Amino acid sequence: MEMIHHINIAIHVSTGILALLSGLAAAIFNKQVKKHRWLGRYFMWMMIFVIITGLAGVFVFKRNTFLLVITMLSGYNCFSGIRTIRLQGQKPAFVDYLAPVMVMAAAVYYLYYVYAMGLYWAPVIIYATIGSLFMVTIYDLCRGMMPDNTRKKAMPYEHVYKMLSALSALASAFTGTVLPQFKPYSQFLPSMAGLTCIIIIFIRLGNRQLFYKRAKVLQAD
Repeated sequence: MEMIHHINIAIHVSTGILALLSGLAAAIFNKQVKKHRWLGRYFMWMMIFVIITGLAGVFVFKRNTFLLVITMLSGYNCFSGIRTIRLQGQKPAFVDYLAPVMVMAAAVYYLYYVYAMGLYWAPVIIYATIGSLFMVTIYDLCRGMMPDNTRKKAMPYEHVYKMLSALSALASAFTGTVLPQFKPYSQFLPSMAGLTCIIIIFIRLGNRQLFYKRAKVLQAD
């Protein structure tokens, strides 16, 4: 059993590193559509392996329970970010409601489990992670009530936020594991860096849309 656990760790770490590299590359080549899509798909498949091995580490081998909440955050953001692009502003399907409800239920169970077992946990990390997860899931549950035009306009912002959030959550898990002596900074600083990148990209997207609107007005005149 111990050997299987070590194999699981090796797969988890190697696919996590590959996911980080492919995710960063996809963000860098965001203007090259074909390359961005290929890297995005590769990132998605590596994330699937990371999620499966992370959940196995928690539920099968009874190891680091923090992996559960960080796996839920990165995994759900990746799932929702891809679904946002595939829906193209259309109304969410059944799976788009089922997934956030299941993730929210798992997060509530995690909080209960940590509190009931009296495990050590850094509130700044746990509350920030759970808060980010609930923010995204609640938003996704409300998407069906939005006008179609609003969903279409929000699509690029949603995709950027969710995919970069998944990437930064993965980076937080990596640095938190590799640099445990610097906790909690090694856990939340990658997320802060990811949030900074998201803000910068949002500003660029906003300026680009404003440019297109101005261009249309000038063409109309």
